[in-house]
Amino acid sequence: MKKIFTLVVLAAAMSAVACGPKANTLTEAEVAEGWELLFDGTTLDQWRNFNAEDLTGWHVVDGAIQADGSGSDASGYIVSRKEYENFHLSVDWKLTEGGNSGLLYHVVERPEFTVPYVTGPEYQLIDVEGYEKATGETLQPWQSMGVDYAMYLPNLDGVTLNPPGQWNNSEIIFDSGHVEYWLNGSKIIEFEAWTDDWFARRESGKWENAPEYGLAHRGLLCLQDHGYPASFRNVKIKELPRKPGKTVELFNGKDINNWVPYGTELFYVEDGNIVVENGPDKQYGYLATREYYDDFDATFEFNQVSDGNSGFFFRSVVFPTARVNGWQVEVAPKGKHSGGIYESYGRAWLFQPPVEHLVDGWNKMRVKVVGNNATVWLNDVEVTNLTDDAFAQRQGRLALQIHDGGNIKVLFRNINVTTL
Repeated sequence: MKKIFTLVVLAAAMSAVACGPKANTLTEAEVAEGWELLFDGTTLDQWRNFNAEDLTGWHVVDGAIQADGSGSDASGYIVSRKEYENFHLSVDWKLTEGGNSGLLYHVVERPEFTVPYVTGPEYQLIDVEGYEKATGETLQPWQSMGVDYAMYLPNLDGVTLNPPGQWNNSEIIFDSGHVEYWLNGSKIIEFEAWTDDWFARRESGKWENAPEYGLAHRGLLCLQDHGYPASFRNVKIKELPRKPGKTVELFNGKDINNWVPYGTELFYVEDGNIVVENGPDKQYGYLATREYYDDFDATFEFNQVSDGNSGFFFRSVVFPTARVNGWQVEVAPKGKHSGGIYESYGRAWLFQPPVEHLVDGWNKMRVKVVGNNATVWLNDVEVTNLTDDAFAQRQGRLALQIHDGGNIKVLFRNINVTTL
């Protein structure tokens, strides 16, 4: 009788497995909760190569997205066709013996960014034991399984990790800077992005020469082929709502800890003001925010002590050469279109105000950018209202600029921004 009972239980269990959720599908409950599939088990229509429109090197094999193993550090990345900001991502994955791969998010595409990891954080997937055996290398802790690559280490105590050739599940939750990594149902990492601790880690090692790493508030998802045929299935995501905006004091009158200087020009605090001044090299210089501000409403005051050729950049990125690319609200001497918008290293002037509203001494400027529209007020008079679809395609920092040429000195104070 006991044997019969055991067989009945076994048959029931097998039946339950057979009737369980089919791979690459969503349950009715998941659909109701807002989950979406990024892979249907048959086509790769929702994916393409990084910085390209086609898709090569990846195929559908047995209902899974599979890399062909031809990738390297410089190639082999595919990205989602849609950007995501706040989200809950769930992915099943398996590696071959010694396999190395990763899940990246908030990836930014630009020709200047030749690989995704210089902008997008990575959840590392790797068979540590097999990799070290095959290569003879000893991985550093920040390169190990489940790390937020080169940033945060996981706690794998009590976590069951299936061996190569078997499926595992990873989850990434990004909610307005609050980040969680999960592995097979256990939370292994939790941190807050863009805090002092986060910036200290970012600037102390791997990413010190990648100025835009991890700053994007939205971006593409990415799967990595690092020379091994990694496989992925049940790739699903639920978008999370954006939290309400906040007002940030970007300058406290004492220091510029919320800013990062680029170039060799001079940026310092004196008498409660940020001083932007040419140095001996008399080249372009930039004082950029540590964080990105995409939709915002900012106010500041400026005083053009000498020459005054400066600017307030928005949605701008910094390249390793200390070159800043983005849009500049002009802060210039009289008659030089203060309040107009200039695209740096792009289309040049987009709009020049027809009337001068600059005064001697301190001036007040307000800049509001929402989606594809930028509005500028100079001394409480609206001087620019420009709609440009290119605005909506970019995200980035705010920055104070100093022009090249020498003899330029501009003061800034009362710099505040409200995120929208």
